[in-house]
Amino acid sequence: MATTATASRRAAPSDGLTVRALAFVGETWLLALRSLGYLFRGRLSLRDTLAQMAAIGVDSLPIVVITALSTGAVFAFYTVGVFLRFGAVQFIGGTLTLSFLLELGPVLAGVAVASRSGAAIAAEIGSMVVTEQVDALRAMAVPPVRYLVGPRLVACVVMMPVCGLFSDAAGVLGSFLMAAAQGVPQQAFLDSARNFATEADLFKGLAKTAWFGFTIAVVACQQGLKTRGGAVGVGRSTTASVVMCVVLIFVADFFLAQVLSGASVSFR
Repeated sequence: MATTATASRRAAPSDGLTVRALAFVGETWLLALRSLGYLFRGRLSLRDTLAQMAAIGVDSLPIVVITALSTGAVFAFYTVGVFLRFGAVQFIGGTLTLSFLLELGPVLAGVAVASRSGAAIAAEIGSMVVTEQVDALRAMAVPPVRYLVGPRLVACVVMMPVCGLFSDAAGVLGSFLMAAAQGVPQQAFLDSARNFATEADLFKGLAKTAWFGFTIAVVACQQGLKTRGGAVGVGRSTTASVVMCVVLIFVADFFLAQVLSGASVSFR
């Protein structure tokens, strides 16, 4: 009996974590399906959606561009020297460009938007919950999912590829400028980029950003709607939203890379 009781006590934390994880997955997918239902029935407000596209996408562009430009310059600073040492100048532009189109550009844009707009979404909806504005919407027969979640979901999915495109361009520009500063001929960089990177690489990266936008919107809205406990609860939901969005972006990036490349990692 003592052994059974001890085992039960040891299993409790993991059981609780499993239940919370399953509840999180169920709540987020239910929220996404209800939002898509309103979208396909044409019940979303175009005006609210455009306002969210400006707030989530356009206002995030400065952060995305600065982050990608700096990362591109630093990435080139550490890698160009190795290429020059082995006389592989013809590979510099292609390697740096492919790195940003397929990986760094989409991920940096996703992290920047999750940190700024995802946190803002969770804080805004969480504040509405604790001040009973969401209850007031229900009392007026306005579904919170249609009014709050739907426009933000559409805005994130549409605007994230735009942010990804700016992130790619800023990252490659930062790499180009740093490579030129280290003595790489500009024409050699451009020729290498044209030889190795294709339009398909660009579209694969942008496809990732659309999924990242879906993740950011659904997770941030779910965390905002489940806010409890006043201002402290709003802060807790905002922090949890950013952490979960960033972690899910990196996890999804691994699987999307496998799917979009048409390959799979074999574990032996």
